[in-house]
Amino acid sequence: MADKRHFQWCCSLVVLAAWCFQPQVLAADWLYLDNGQVRLGVDRAAGAGIGYFGESATGRNLLNHHDKGRFIQQSYYGAKDGSDWNGKAWRWNPVQGGGWRGEPARTLAFTNTATTLYAKTLPKHWATGADVPAVTMEEWIELRDRVAQLRFRMTYSGSTNHPPAHQELPAVFADFALTNLVYYQGAAPWTGGALTRRVPGWPNEYVKGLAENWAAFVDDRDWGFGVFFPGTPEVTCYRAPGKPGPAGSGCSYLAPIRTLAITNGFALEYEVFLAVGTVGHLRIKFRSLAEELRNKPVAREARE
Repeated sequence: MADKRHFQWCCSLVVLAAWCFQPQVLAADWLYLDNGQVRLGVDRAAGAGIGYFGESATGRNLLNHHDKGRFIQQSYYGAKDGSDWNGKAWRWNPVQGGGWRGEPARTLAFTNTATTLYAKTLPKHWATGADVPAVTMEEWIELRDRVAQLRFRMTYSGSTNHPPAHQELPAVFADFALTNLVYYQGAAPWTGGALTRRVPGWPNEYVKGLAENWAAFVDDRDWGFGVFFPGTPEVTCYRAPGKPGPAGSGCSYLAPIRTLAITNGFALEYEVFLAVGTVGHLRIKFRSLAEELRNKPVAREARE
C-alpha cells in the first residue's frame, strides 16, 4: 500500500537525520510531575514534548530525547508541499517538539500542579522549521499511581485537504537500552495468553492485531515501560542503532497508528497511558485500565 511505504520512508528519514545532523544545542526548560511513584518530564522550550518517564525512586529516564523529533509527542503527515529536508523532498508534517534543525515549537499555554499539567502548542513543520498556524496541539497529563494518563488533541483550520496517511498516535521514543518489544497478538485478549517478545529491526516494521492494545519496550529482565493505546490495534516500530541513554543517538521506537485524512475542520482527540514495571505488572495494570474504559469513548474524530 502506497501510504504505508510513505510512512516507512518518513520515519526512516527521521532517524537518518539524527545520524547525519548534529541538532542545535538550545536551552531546555524541563518541568517535572512526580507523585512519589513515577516521574514525568516535559520540555516547555520544545512544545511541552514528553522527554522523561521513569520511577520516582531510581532517577532513571526510560525515554530518548536526542532531538526535537524524539519525544512522546504529536506528529502528523499530509500532502507533498515542496518542502526539503536535508536534500530530501518532504511533505506537510507539523511536529509538536519542533523542526529537524533544532527549531523549537512554541508553547502557547501551560499550567500544572504537582501531578497534572496542560499545554497548548504551536507546532513546527519538521522540514522547514516554520510555524504551522493552521494546527493547534494540546495535551493533558495526569499521574495516577504508577501510570501517566495522556490526552492529546489536534485541531486543523487550514484550507488544504490532505490525503489519507498513517498518523502516529503518538510517536514514542525509548532508550536504546530497552531492546525487547513485547505485545499480545492472539485471539483471546486479557485471558493470559502467550506474549510475543522480539527485537525490532530497521527500518520500520508493522504489527497488526494487537488485541490488548498495548506494547512495551523492556530489558532482558522483562522490565521497562509500556504504552496502552485503547482502540488502536496496529503499531509501527524500529530500533535505530546508536549510543543508548536519554540523549543518545540510538533509540527504540513505536507508534500506534491509524490512517486518517486531515481536512478542513478536522479535530482528533485520544488517550494513551504509560506505565513502568515488569511485563507482568504492565499487563495487569493495562487490563485494569481496559475495564475502566470499556464504556468510555477513547478516540474520536470530530468536525469543528
